[in-house]
Amino acid sequence: MTSLHAFWLAGRQVTGETTFDVTSPWDGRVVGQVSVPTEAQVEEAVAAAHAVRDEFAATPAHVRAAALDHVSRRLVERTEEIAQLISAENGKPIKWARGEVGRAVSVFRFAAEEARRFNGGEAQRLDTDQGGQGRLALTRRFPKGAVLGIAPFNFPLNLCAHKIAPAIAAGAPIILKPAPATPLSGLIIGDLLAETELPAGSWSILPVANDKMPALVQDERLPVISFTGSEKVGYAIMDSVPRKHCTLELGGNGAAVVLADFASDADLDWAATRIATFSNYQGGQSCISVQRVIADATVYDRLLPRIVAAVEAQVTGDPSDATTDVGPLVSEAAAERVESWVDEAVAAGATLLTGGKRDGASYAPTVLADVPADATISCEEVFGPVLTVHKVDGEAAAFAAANNSKYGLQAGVFTHDLQTAFRAHRALEVGGVVIGDVPSYRADQMPYGGAKQSGVGREGVRFAMDDYTYERVLVLTGLAL
Repeated sequence: MTSLHAFWLAGRQVTGETTFDVTSPWDGRVVGQVSVPTEAQVEEAVAAAHAVRDEFAATPAHVRAAALDHVSRRLVERTEEIAQLISAENGKPIKWARGEVGRAVSVFRFAAEEARRFNGGEAQRLDTDQGGQGRLALTRRFPKGAVLGIAPFNFPLNLCAHKIAPAIAAGAPIILKPAPATPLSGLIIGDLLAETELPAGSWSILPVANDKMPALVQDERLPVISFTGSEKVGYAIMDSVPRKHCTLELGGNGAAVVLADFASDADLDWAATRIATFSNYQGGQSCISVQRVIADATVYDRLLPRIVAAVEAQVTGDPSDATTDVGPLVSEAAAERVESWVDEAVAAGATLLTGGKRDGASYAPTVLADVPADATISCEEVFGPVLTVHKVDGEAAAFAAANNSKYGLQAGVFTHDLQTAFRAHRALEVGGVVIGDVPSYRADQMPYGGAKQSGVGREGVRFAMDDYTYERVLVLTGLAL
């Protein structure tokens, strides 16, 4: 029998009146059955989060930190079980699923550390003018209120962690909505939080259907929304609640720029290997996967065959096999969309160098050259294992090509020159520039977010805590400064 997964309402495990099946994109088997909250249960969770907000904000830092440390340790203990669950519901190769659990371990550990040092206060003398004599300002941060966290399917554990952990660290109640395709990994965080002493009502994990979300988004008792997902949905949320604080982590069209000085055989082998790996990891279903390679004309002809060979060396197949590099996409519909975009590009004149074949929900790692600038796959986020390769003349042209996108999440620049690195940092219209590597590098404690239509706000534990809180100044009078 398929196990029934209850959800978490104000810190306790409950079931609703209906269920839905979670299926594996690899073989279609039912991985689990999830209970769906009723409208009354959703209302209870929101009311509880709103009611506990002052109590939770005042919870001692050591209590919140201890809870976060506990979750981090328990994730370590249950790594293999959780990795198998991620792989089953998401189709992610098991080696990448294990890595995702490791990242979530770090997120909760970082959050515990930040909970202990956050909000220490900054003192400012105000007697710099005569009217401020004897006055001192003390600035602290306080939660804006309960957070609605909306997580995507592609990192079903770690991106839930990036919603929950900073909220708890900052003392902000949170209601988490995991993705409908992959709710099991998020629900397992509830198992671990329930073992802590956090106040009842400070967290809920609700697998609410997407069509029920507008009411939650509009609810005034949830003044902060943290959303990771598509550009279309993210901006629709922000447009619908202009007076709320929205953090949006949206799409990307990640460029890896290979410049003329990155020219030795070892350099090009490294670049090709990293590009091939990170255009295909997670099935290309990462906002910072490599979608575009922009190579200087002096290295292009030597780099291109290396990239094709490295892509063809990617092992595809059963995600439960430890040797598999590339598994299926999240659904057959997702693979069909990728297939249609590649077919459109080839019909418009692009050259298919490898790949280009679909089998159910799986799509073969693909490399395209000579892709027209107006092809869908040039303009939009492919979210699949597809790479386009472009030749340019010089650094300025390379940076201009990288910027020729409505997205601006991260970019990678392969160069050895420090001055070039600083020019790239200034010139590239993205939230992060990675030197000597692909744009797909993310450390979970660093600020992560984009420019242009890649979103607003930043994640990375402390930076998310800033988004969940606001500054409040206290002026003390009559002091002998």
